[in-house]
Amino acid sequence: MRIRAGYKIVYDTPGPTPMLMMLSVRPERARDLEKPDWMQTEPYVPIRTYVDAFGNICTRLVAPAGRTTFHTDFVIRDSGEPERPPLGARQEPIDELPDHVVEYLLPSRYCDVEHLSDMAWRQFGSTDLGWPRVQAILDYAHDRIRFGYEHARATKTAFDAHEERAGVCRDYAHLAITLCRALNIPARYCTGYLGDIRVPALPGPMDFSAWFEVWLSGAWHSADARHNHPRIGRTLMAVGRDAADVAITTTFGLAILAEFTVFTDEVV
Repeated sequence: MRIRAGYKIVYDTPGPTPMLMMLSVRPERARDLEKPDWMQTEPYVPIRTYVDAFGNICTRLVAPAGRTTFHTDFVIRDSGEPERPPLGARQEPIDELPDHVVEYLLPSRYCDVEHLSDMAWRQFGSTDLGWPRVQAILDYAHDRIRFGYEHARATKTAFDAHEERAGVCRDYAHLAITLCRALNIPARYCTGYLGDIRVPALPGPMDFSAWFEVWLSGAWHSADARHNHPRIGRTLMAVGRDAADVAITTTFGLAILAEFTVFTDEVV
């Protein structure tokens, strides 16, 4: 199948404002793009890119004073098949994990493992290792949190979301990641496109989505605590320890968001 995706993001800035953006499709999906998802700007702004420590494509620029529009529109190929949970995947002992995976067991800015570790072992310590334990965590986080944009907060940690029992997709991901790490399952945060493809459309405007990946049987596997159901057409943009590593836009100065539109649709 083919998926058309993209965004339009508009900022007003009172003066020249450096920005760091993480809006490009991950390099491992580049071969699926029918054309590169180059960022376009109006007015024209010189941009440059680099690859960060997590393998994400980052864009640097200086927005001029006034209004600047950032947009892209691309088509990407996808199998069109729902995700398949790795039912027989094995949880590896810590001393067998690759060096680059070990860091995804550690606490991070929004994944405060130390506050949820005891609860995690009480709740999930008797579940079978591997994917059954991950699925139990997904079920718990999915049921624990009530979704609502009014519950979003830039400082909210996994423990906060657990106690408040409300949040947005990043909070579902942070909670599930934290519980996985507490149980010695490496987990990393993911952000990207996830449209309502062949599922009932959710109310409200489209947005970028947050999910996570777990390391089992020597590979990363997608997991989604918010939806907790196999989906079609997930398109990865960035990965990191938590949302702090994959912010869509970081502005170094005053910038007022004037418009934000994301689209992800099956091409028929």
